[in-house]
Amino acid sequence: MESKFESNGTAVTEFILLGLVETAGLQPAIFVIFFFAYLLTVGGNLSILAAVLVEPKLHTPMYFFLGNLSMLDVGCISVTVPSMLGRLLSHKRTIPYGACLTQLFFFHQLAGVDCFLLTAMAYDRFLAICRPLTYSTRMNHTVQRILVATSWVCAFSNALTHTVAISTLHFCGPNVINHFYCDLPQLFQLSCSSTQLNELLLFGLGVLMAGAPVILIVTSYIHVAAAVLRIRSSEGRKKAFSTCGSHLTVVGIFYGTGVFSYMRLGSVEASDKDKGIGILNTVISPMLNPLIYSLRNPDVQGALRRVLTGKRDMA
Repeated sequence: MESKFESNGTAVTEFILLGLVETAGLQPAIFVIFFFAYLLTVGGNLSILAAVLVEPKLHTPMYFFLGNLSMLDVGCISVTVPSMLGRLLSHKRTIPYGACLTQLFFFHQLAGVDCFLLTAMAYDRFLAICRPLTYSTRMNHTVQRILVATSWVCAFSNALTHTVAISTLHFCGPNVINHFYCDLPQLFQLSCSSTQLNELLLFGLGVLMAGAPVILIVTSYIHVAAAVLRIRSSEGRKKAFSTCGSHLTVVGIFYGTGVFSYMRLGSVEASDKDKGIGILNTVISPMLNPLIYSLRNPDVQGALRRVLTGKRDMA
């Protein structure tokens, strides 16, 4: 396996991504599986987005955020999977240094927006269930757009900070990444210079980007649960909980995989496990989200049927 570095300290100009499997015989099967997973994910999320756009019943704040989440899911899987499929087709495992950092930036940009968007959705459920009389004024179109724009700005700052910080590290030796995309923990392991500051930065920004949203989400749902339990009608309680269950499932998958990915720095032995977590985070989660949000939601199911069949209500 050839690589563009020398043992005398020459700077690395490219990395070698080992991918999911090194056995050549398994690579065609991996290509087919992930190709169809990509098509399914993009198709499912774009269908949700189309349903939100064309169905008047879904022109509410909750579905406005869901439409944005669907776009993010398409972006997240598009940052990692197509390039992996391209390497499988070309049998070329190398990725230029600049392309690796670009992939890292966009991955953290989109994942960061996901963090804040999931928080905005929890806040929306809090207002809808706990403050119904002022909901329409406190979650108007302007507030919705501000929440989404703020999510993008904060995520951009986080992604840019990590990308600039990783660009200050020196890579002069090993350049083999035991993963299928470029990410911070794997690059830290290859650095010839100290990564202590980068790891502290990852931990500190991780607390802000993930810790603070989790606290806000948990706080919102504690209030929601208390409000729902005060509803006397069992049907009313069931309806209120059903609107929150899908969101909590997505939150659990997203933050669970994030914690495993970034809170175990410095563990070389964990690389193969990181691949599984990476698949869950970048492929399985975006693929499941349309199913999770539509499974018990008759409004979304009806809208999806009309989008896919091209039929509209006669009313």
